[in-house]
Amino acid sequence: MERIAIVGSSGAGKSTLGRALRDITGLPLHYLDMVWHLPDGSHVAPERFDAEHAAIVAQPRWIIDGTYLRTLPERLERADTVFLLSLPTQECLDAVRSRIGRPREDLPWKETELDPEFERYVMEFREKKEPLVREALKRRPATCQLVELSSRAEIAAYLSRMERESHAATAAVATAATSATDQAGTRSKASP
Repeated sequence: MERIAIVGSSGAGKSTLGRALRDITGLPLHYLDMVWHLPDGSHVAPERFDAEHAAIVAQPRWIIDGTYLRTLPERLERADTVFLLSLPTQECLDAVRSRIGRPREDLPWKETELDPEFERYVMEFREKKEPLVREALKRRPATCQLVELSSRAEIAAYLSRMERESHAATAAVATAATSATDQAGTRSKASP
């Protein structure tokens, strides 16, 4: 995994998954909400967003957190892995409500209340937006692996498995390096 896109409803856990994947893989994490939104709650011009998005997507390694349907095809063209988080609407709403008043690294301001328009977006996501996401995912390149997770337990299990595999790979590399060093030391002792 070198280029990972994470999509799904607000409150599904995209940012949490992104941070965990960043910690496991060492890939740079980009939040599209930080590209689109300004600290005062307004947003940048679409042209500015598109330019910043294109610059991120052009990089060789990344994790991009954000659905942003209009630019999703560009991410999918470059991604080798896309995570679709398809959690129940009520879980997403509960998560969105629970983060009100808390500072977040994925948003340039601290939410003080649940915006009714944003609440409606979350409530309608599975019915209105997720089908559009799934259509875009059908058109992704064959080289882009889809990982669909539909519960927080599935997300946790996936991350746990990735972490175990990462530790096993690190241990194998360390063992190989030690073995190579030991063999080089043995050869140098045997040489006159």
